[in-house]
Amino acid sequence: MDEQTDEQTDEQMDGPGHGARRDQVVLGEVPSLRGLFARAAVLAAGGGLARAAAARLPGRLRGDGGGRPELPPVEHVVEGVTVDPSRHEAFCRVVGAPLREGPGGTEAFSGHLHALAFPVAMSVLTRPDFPLPLLRMVHLANEVEHLAPVAVGEDLTVTARAERLRPHRAGAQLDVVVRLDREDGRPVWTGRSTYLAKGVRVPGAPGEPPRPRFVPPAPTGRWSLPAGTGRDYAAVSGDWNPIHLSGPSARALGMRGAVAHGMYSASRALAQVRVPAGTPFRWTAEFAAPVLLPGVVAFSVADDGRGADWTRSDYAGWDPRTGRPHFTGGVARLGG
Repeated sequence: MDEQTDEQTDEQMDGPGHGARRDQVVLGEVPSLRGLFARAAVLAAGGGLARAAAARLPGRLRGDGGGRPELPPVEHVVEGVTVDPSRHEAFCRVVGAPLREGPGGTEAFSGHLHALAFPVAMSVLTRPDFPLPLLRMVHLANEVEHLAPVAVGEDLTVTARAERLRPHRAGAQLDVVVRLDREDGRPVWTGRSTYLAKGVRVPGAPGEPPRPRFVPPAPTGRWSLPAGTGRDYAAVSGDWNPIHLSGPSARALGMRGAVAHGMYSASRALAQVRVPAGTPFRWTAEFAAPVLLPGVVAFSVADDGRGADWTRSDYAGWDPRTGRPHFTGGVARLGG
């Protein structure tokens, strides 16, 4: 991976570390997700290798009595990342997203923009000084602001960082923040993904409130997901995490079997909202029980209007046999 360190930046941060300085690491190209997952797998499965690597880290990063683990104070940047038309179309086909035409041409689907930026975020999570075990982290939630239409074929700058390491009742949680900017520096898309590192302890009391009891709404659809759903999504997103690919690879990492990507579910739900072309919007997803593959998901989307009258939709997916939620979320127009 081609890297160079640029000047330090004063990025705004939430929570501990507000105002802390960050080194900006400019990558020469978008890193290969297969390579990043392979690096993470070596540390996860290598036992002695992982311990040897940890032993080389200072105590402040290991969290072994030398202080709380600390996230690396850096942001990774890749310039000139193109929204490729064929990759965008393949992604939309897998998640059922329509191709939307706006004044500037075909508008990029927001779920695809997350996938476009994901390798840069992963490059932060697989740094040698990143203190948490990537392959055992659990995806908890996403919050995205799609600030302006992005044209398929447009070049963007991707910036990613990790921040807000904090307690969770089952371990520690953190946020990975990604920003997509146009060539003139204007942000068009920002995303915050929250992850849980099970069993990792950081000082403080868990701050998240208990989730309200989920009551399944009236379903508006039903998804029948075959065993290859994870592999299909990996092929168009590049997310080759072994927990999504097959039963044996998932069980090797402590799962009951292969599970659908959280971003597959979120992207498929977002696709069914049908946000009008040219509309800035915010969308969220919170993930509960994973979707085992093959599996069936009951789905509901509730809109307050369609077309120009649309301002908000809420959605949910759950196990139709048990009523247990898989995900919930919503989409809302910005500035309306």
